[in-house]
Amino acid sequence: MPATFNKLGLRFTYPENWTIDESEALEGAAAVTVFSPGGSFWSVSLHPKETPTRDLVRSAVKALKQTYEELDAEEVSETLVGKELQGSDVNFYCLDLTNTAQIRAFAAPNYNVVVICQADDREFELIADVFKAMTVTLLQNM
Repeated sequence: MPATFNKLGLRFTYPENWTIDESEALEGAAAVTVFSPGGSFWSVSLHPKETPTRDLVRSAVKALKQTYEELDAEEVSETLVGKELQGSDVNFYCLDLTNTAQIRAFAAPNYNVVVICQADDREFELIADVFKAMTVTLLQNM
């Protein structure tokens, strides 16, 4: 049975055995992260409408580059439930494991939204559909 998050102007479903971290929201940011039992995460944040989605994606990639020296990033775009998402697929090494992060940004009526999901490649293969389903439920509720 999926759980539902419905705060901060965000509504999405996620697996009930995953953990919600609202600490950024408690500090004033409109952001929430959901962690899988294996440590992977899906995160969503709201940004001012004036900030272009492409700039938000580039900023997220830049932040990853500051943490992980050897990083490959490829710009992508995709359409989910009729909504155009700009983004980047990122690959890097962490703790001797290859990792994948998908960064996606889209325009909502009152703000721009960034979704980041990240996992080591073994787990990513197993939960990529879960990440996508969470993003779809977010898009359907915006």
